[in-house]
Amino acid sequence: MTRSIKKGINIDERLLKKIAGKNPLNTEIIKTWKRAAVISPEMVGFSFGVYNGKVHIAVLATEDMVGHRLGEFSPTKKFTKHGGKMQKELEQKKKEAEITQAKTATAAAIPGAKKK
Repeated sequence: MTRSIKKGINIDERLLKKIAGKNPLNTEIIKTWKRAAVISPEMVGFSFGVYNGKVHIAVLATEDMVGHRLGEFSPTKKFTKHGGKMQKELEQKKKEAEITQAKTATAAAIPGAKKK
């Protein structure tokens, strides 16, 4: 359900007070727990520490982020890979293949190198 136009967007006044009159390049990370706050054009260039439930994740506000919420850039869930022993074996084979490919590429790049 969309937010009513008469209510306006949710911009945190405390965040605006903290960034008022400051240079984005000289300020440290501004910590906030307000994930629902919308990024406004005044916030561009500032770094925010957005709380994800465990730690504050650094988010640098850019022009592309204007209109989005701070919480969109601070994931709350950690993705874990699926698979167990089989997945580890597949990753090991892939890693070995990359190593052998890198060795052959470096041997081919160096003229006069001995091939085994």
